[in-house]
Amino acid sequence: MRPTLVMTIALAAALSAAGAGAKTKPDLKSQVFAAESSFAATMAARDLKAFAAYVAPDAVFFGHHRVMRGNEAVVEGWKPLFDGPKAPFSWRPEVVEVLESGKLAHSSGPVTGADGKLIGTFNSVWRLEPDGRWRVVFDKGCSVCDSTRPD
Repeated sequence: MRPTLVMTIALAAALSAAGAGAKTKPDLKSQVFAAESSFAATMAARDLKAFAAYVAPDAVFFGHHRVMRGNEAVVEGWKPLFDGPKAPFSWRPEVVEVLESGKLAHSSGPVTGADGKLIGTFNSVWRLEPDGRWRVVFDKGCSVCDSTRPD
């Protein structure tokens, strides 16, 4: 009987771990979706300090004419975009994927101008930090491109 009990416990543990893994990935995707949405809300709220809190210390953001490296450079580079009462653009996540490790994620979605028209797509890579918060480590937008490209 003892081997049967051990096998039953092992099987229950394996099924429990598999179930936990199945719950973890969607939960992590939801976390990243929420982080990206909150990150985007900082632009609408005109809150540069809150924006900075989502940018990793070693982040790399690709601008139109230069690459900004590090939180300080990114915040300084984006500072003019936070001037004025209205945001010059907005973005929202549509797609989020998380690595099986649960440590890195990618988010992507549309960027719209102040007039609401589509002007591009953003792509961000998020990292789960030791403090439990998701922060952007890479960010790159692109102008509206040819949508006839095959999957």
